[in-house]
Amino acid sequence: MSLLPRWFEIQPFERQIVILAVVCDPIGFTAGYLIAPELGVEPILGGVYGLVAASLPVSLLVLREAGAN
Repeated sequence: MSLLPRWFEIQPFERQIVILAVVCDPIGFTAGYLIAPELGVEPILGGVYGLVAASLPVSLLVLREAGAN
């Protein structure tokens, strides 16, 4: 069983990357921005850390696609 919905998997690879970026990047930035002050970091720097963490799903998708070919 796949973790991704069937609709997502039938999309072209380029579209999958864009969809993941559009969904994950705002969530990562917002979460990092909001959590950062509690960790003693400036909010904007926390947003950057959140963006880096949000790129993980996109990286895993690229690795999966590279392994399939």
